[in-house]
Amino acid sequence: MRWEQGITMTELNVGPLLAFDTSTAAFAAAILDKGRILGDMQSLAERNHSVHIITHMKQLMEQCGVTAKDIEAIAVGSGPGSYTGMRIAVAAAKTLAWVWGKPLVSVSSLEAIAYGGWHHAAGVELGAMTTAGTDTGEDWILPIMDARRGQVYTSGYAMSEGGEWRCFAADGVRLMHDWVERIAGEAMQQQGDIKRIWVIGDLAIHTGEAERLKALCEENKSGVEVRLLSYELEGRAVAWLGRHRLLEGKITDTHGLTPNYTQLAEAEVNLRARLQGEARS
Repeated sequence: MRWEQGITMTELNVGPLLAFDTSTAAFAAAILDKGRILGDMQSLAERNHSVHIITHMKQLMEQCGVTAKDIEAIAVGSGPGSYTGMRIAVAAAKTLAWVWGKPLVSVSSLEAIAYGGWHHAAGVELGAMTTAGTDTGEDWILPIMDARRGQVYTSGYAMSEGGEWRCFAADGVRLMHDWVERIAGEAMQQQGDIKRIWVIGDLAIHTGEAERLKALCEENKSGVEVRLLSYELEGRAVAWLGRHRLLEGKITDTHGLTPNYTQLAEAEVNLRARLQGEARS
């Protein structure tokens, strides 16, 4: 995905687009219309998203002066993240897309954290036709969400000095310790091509490992600067990524869309372990 210089917003008009995500503790939503955010919302609901999601979206649409008839498309963050949260957002998106007869696009929640967090940290407005902040080499962005037991939901994205946004490591569940080792090793191998590595997202539990990545890159003398940013997913990032998907024609099958679980829910893991134990006895 590349931002080409000289492309005007009128050539890429899309909207109004309703975007939302409930894969984290925060309900995040936004409405993007013709390259402009009409309004957004970020509300902590103690993961009780099922109670508030429709009310919050109705409030946001009213604040923006937008009706269901006005909405041209829906973008949803499909995970990974909270098992229940992902299911709520995807179910709501599928229902609204079907009832309203609107196209639906799916966005990685991790990519939204990486995309929104990098723009926030680099001081670059989302959707701006600029590559400020990537003066030499690539910026690598590692979004993380806690997945318990030393694990994180994570992936790897890169923003080049030419303005190209790409994924170099798919969404998955990884041990944070091993992820740090891998990234430090790759940074050493590609020294000169990578300028900065950003660890963005849920750092509360994983600051120690993120700091270890910084220390490893310094020890290896790779010339890569590691920066840490605590960041909550924003609806506007889902909206912009959804807009890209829409322009690329990546429309999702409304009835076939499923959340990106990346791993079984803890309850299902425990159930399978118990059943396997009973089968062996």
